[in-house]
Amino acid sequence: MTAPAPREETAACLAALEAALAGGDPPALARVSPPALDDALRALAKRHGAASLPLLERLAGAAPDKDHRRAVRRALYRLEQSGLRPPRAADAAPARPVVTRAAEHPVRAWLSGIDGSGSRAAWILFEGGLGGGLRLCSLILNDEAGIMDAAGGPIARKRLEAELRGLRESQKLPWVEVDGRRACALVADALALHERLGTVPPPEFARWRKNFLATLSNAGAQTWPPHSPSSGQPSTAGGQPFDSDLLEGSATLLDLPELMGWFIDPVRVQHEALALLQVRESRLVVSDQVKAEREASIVDGVVEAQLPDAARRRWAARLREMAEIFRMTGRLEPAALAEQTAAALADVGRPATAIPFARALAARGIEMASEVALGRTRLADVSRAPARRARS
Repeated sequence: MTAPAPREETAACLAALEAALAGGDPPALARVSPPALDDALRALAKRHGAASLPLLERLAGAAPDKDHRRAVRRALYRLEQSGLRPPRAADAAPARPVVTRAAEHPVRAWLSGIDGSGSRAAWILFEGGLGGGLRLCSLILNDEAGIMDAAGGPIARKRLEAELRGLRESQKLPWVEVDGRRACALVADALALHERLGTVPPPEFARWRKNFLATLSNAGAQTWPPHSPSSGQPSTAGGQPFDSDLLEGSATLLDLPELMGWFIDPVRVQHEALALLQVRESRLVVSDQVKAEREASIVDGVVEAQLPDAARRRWAARLREMAEIFRMTGRLEPAALAEQTAAALADVGRPATAIPFARALAARGIEMASEVALGRTRLADVSRAPARRARS
């Protein structure tokens, strides 16, 4: 037990506390014994009740030692027990949300090869958002029309790996994994194309737009893809001069399985296809050389009409993209040939009729149109016009 304090000391301390409660300075607790302080605080709280709380809390913070602090805390405790001071909640750690939201960002991406209509598939895997899960965005991008199709949603890692395995086994075009920012930049190119054309992406893309815009904003000044139009002297993408012998074999690119669907749209060359059929089926006795010259003239006309500068740049860009895919899949020879051919097409000073690849594009388009004219295939089945995927 605490020894009783002298009455004179307790009375003096209580008078000092009363003066402080009336607006004066608090007493110097170090000059008062803890027992005298305890008695004086008890009397003060009994007289003034809750009105003494502010002073008691000030004294608790100014107590010079453990014994004086204990006396003040006892006074506060007594007020609390009598209901004059609300109980103080124990300090708690700040509550953490059960579900967190982080900015979504691309963590992986895959691109397909490019088909004859200029379309390719793109898968972009985003991580973050509400709960920090994975969401897969599946797009069809076309270099003449922009975003043709959009789909996707949340996906588990195991299902993603299963989908990728099935994709590689079932698709005719090659698939490669690329930097997520590169895939997002291709989407940005498609959006810019929509702006120029005055069109809009399909409504399914709306929920993905903010992801791509945020990614591109965070990417800063870095530009993707790395291909850019050549300037100055004609050269390949790698900076080496043209290899004329290699370029002579450029038509063989269309024999590759990935490029079998590449040709001038038969819809655009139906008249020329009929002219070619007339040459072949004519009953006039003409030499094979004359027939060959007439056929070559028809092909030249298609090349000149269907491959203006803008179309040449578009086909060159497709070839550069395929060259990159060939290289990523370890096929260096077709990669080099595709780069040489792309550079030749991008060199508008070189006549398109002098590029075997361009002539082969035209010739195959005419052949396809001839098959349509003969009723052997439907025009809709060989059209190279971009079309949205039909939904079931």
